[in-house]
Amino acid sequence: MKTLIKNGRVIDPANKIDSVCDVLIDSGVITEVGVNITANADETIDATGLLITPGLIDLHTHLRDPGQEYKEDIISGTRAAAAGGVTSLTCMPNTTPVNDCLAITKYIISRAKEEGSANVFPIASISKGMKGEILSEMGELKAGGCVGFSDDGVPVVSGELMRRAFEYADTFDMPILTHAEDLTLVAGGSMNDGPVATELGLKGIPWVAEDAATSREIMLAEFTGGRLHVCHVSTKGSVDLVRQGKARGVRVTCEATPHHFTLTDEAVRGYNTNAKMNPPLRSQEDVDAVRAGLADGTIDAIATDHAPHHYDEKNVEFAVAMNGIVGLESMLPLSLNLVEEGVITLNQAISLLTSQPAQIIGIDRGTLGVGAIADIALIDPALEWEFKAENLQSKSKNTPFSGWKMKGAAVKTILAGKTVYSR
Repeated sequence: MKTLIKNGRVIDPANKIDSVCDVLIDSGVITEVGVNITANADETIDATGLLITPGLIDLHTHLRDPGQEYKEDIISGTRAAAAGGVTSLTCMPNTTPVNDCLAITKYIISRAKEEGSANVFPIASISKGMKGEILSEMGELKAGGCVGFSDDGVPVVSGELMRRAFEYADTFDMPILTHAEDLTLVAGGSMNDGPVATELGLKGIPWVAEDAATSREIMLAEFTGGRLHVCHVSTKGSVDLVRQGKARGVRVTCEATPHHFTLTDEAVRGYNTNAKMNPPLRSQEDVDAVRAGLADGTIDAIATDHAPHHYDEKNVEFAVAMNGIVGLESMLPLSLNLVEEGVITLNQAISLLTSQPAQIIGIDRGTLGVGAIADIALIDPALEWEFKAENLQSKSKNTPFSGWKMKGAAVKTILAGKTVYSR
C-alpha cells in the first residue's frame, strides 16, 4: 500500500530538513521525501498547515504490564502513546514480576507487536528483582530486545554493584538509566523541601538527595567509561553536574519531563496528590535551570515518566499517595509551549522528542530518511484545545493538567505506514 502525505512542513532534525514538501510511503517504509511528488497512491493525506515529523519517542514510561494491569496495560498505554503522537517508547522494569529475565522481555515485546499501537522497547532491571544485590543477565536481555538497564525508582545503593553494571553493560554498548536519588536523604519526604512543604506541614525531599546521587553516577561513568543516562533531572544542581560531566568527556545523557519544566512545588497546594511525583516538583529556580539545560543542549531528551495509578491510590492523604502522573498525551503540547515561550526552537523541540532519544537507546527510529520505517506524527501546532482527564486513552487519569488550555496536538499518528490514531 502506498500513502502520499502532501504539503506539510517536514521537520526531520536527523536529516536537517525543515521545509514544506511531501512524503511517500510504500509498504510501511519511506521511499521519497521531496517537493511535488507525483505517485499513484492508495491514500493521499493533505497536510497543509501541519507539521510532518518522525513519530515521537518517549524514553521513560511505565506500562504496568505484566502484573498491574488495573492501572495500565500494553494496549491502553500504547493507545495513549499514539494519541500523543508517540510511536516508540521504552517501558521500565518495575512490573510484577520485575523484567529481569528473558521470559518477561519476550512477553512485553510480543504483546506489543500483536496488540499495541506503538513500538515498545523494554528496559530491563540492573539487578535481579531490582534488589540491588546481583546483576541481571544483561547479555541475554540485550539479545532478547532490551535497550537499556535500570532499577528505576529503586536506586542501586551499592557503588560496587553499580560499577560492575556500567562495566558489564558497556561490553554491549548499552546505557545504564538511573533514577538519581540518595534514599537516606529522602527519609520519608513526600514533596520538595522548601517553604511550601513547611507551610503544608509535609516532610520535604531536599535537592541534595538528587544531586548527590547524580554526582556519584557521573563519577562512576567517568571511571568505567560506561554510558550513563540520568532520568528526569529536576534540580539546578543535577543539570549543572551533567553539563560539567559532558565538558569532561563523560558519556552522560539526561532527560527532563514536561512537569518538571512546567510546574513548581506551588502546584502541591491544596494537598493535590496529582502533583505528587518522584523526583518532586521543585522551585522556580530549578524549573528555570531545567529550561536552560534544554535550551543549551545539556538535556538530551524530553520524556514523560508516564506513571499511571488507580484513583484509589491517589485519593488518599498526600504523604501516602503513590508518586507519579500520566504524561503520554500531554507531552507534546507542553513541549510546544516551550517553543511558544521562546525557550527552545521548534527544531530543538522535535529533536528532543525524536532523533536524540533514538540515539540514546540505539533504535532505528526518529527519522524520515528514505528507507526508514514510516513512523510519523502529523501535528497541528496551532490547534487550541482543553486537556481533560476523562478523555485520556490511558486507563488512569492522574494528571495535574486536567482543565488546562493546550495549544498543539498530534492529529494523525502513523506506525509503519498504518494510521493508529486520528484526532
